[in-house]
Amino acid sequence: MKKSVLVIVGIMLAGVVCAQYDPKALEILEAMSKKYKTYSSFEVNLTSSLINESAGVKEEFKPRITVKGDKYRLELAEQQVYNNGTTVWTYLPNEKEVNIDNFDPKSEDLNPTKIFEMYKKGFKYLLVGDKTEGGVACDEIDLVPEKKDAQYFKIKMLISKKDKNVQSWTMFDRGGNRYKYTITKFTPNIKVEDAFFTFDIKKFPGVTPNDLR
Repeated sequence: MKKSVLVIVGIMLAGVVCAQYDPKALEILEAMSKKYKTYSSFEVNLTSSLINESAGVKEEFKPRITVKGDKYRLELAEQQVYNNGTTVWTYLPNEKEVNIDNFDPKSEDLNPTKIFEMYKKGFKYLLVGDKTEGGVACDEIDLVPEKKDAQYFKIKMLISKKDKNVQSWTMFDRGGNRYKYTITKFTPNIKVEDAFFTFDIKKFPGVTPNDLR
């Protein structure tokens, strides 16, 4: 569910070989990150797609993510993730179960609270060129992990030239999957209480807790 989409072609590997610490890419990424850091909180609606052409897989989800500091809440029809910065609750409505675990930032492939600054550690970056996304003129930047055994061999970000908003990002894994996240609505500085990021089992009668801590 968090994962999405395909690729397996050699032309993408060429981008990996050429990746470097491109100062032009860094300038754009820093401007983007600086903008998002001014927000105390935000809510974002996404279209998330998973494609694996060789396996004939094509799926689409429409998650909503609310972020405040190190806390976040991810909402989908079949799954909800609550993270208050120390504990993670993964609620599965159809199974009437909630899995509870300690939050380990290093174990998460994509932490929504860090997406706008993930380039700062463990990645090379390269300005690929210009691209239009949803009618918006964007800078296309490739992030390539410094570790050769990283699960994702490339993350492609499209950043608006005009206002430095992130339009989309696509994650390419070594299993031939491509996960694309397109922002359809972004609302900054929303009013949200800390309790919003904690799963209160008392409000979900009949739900079975599975404590994995």
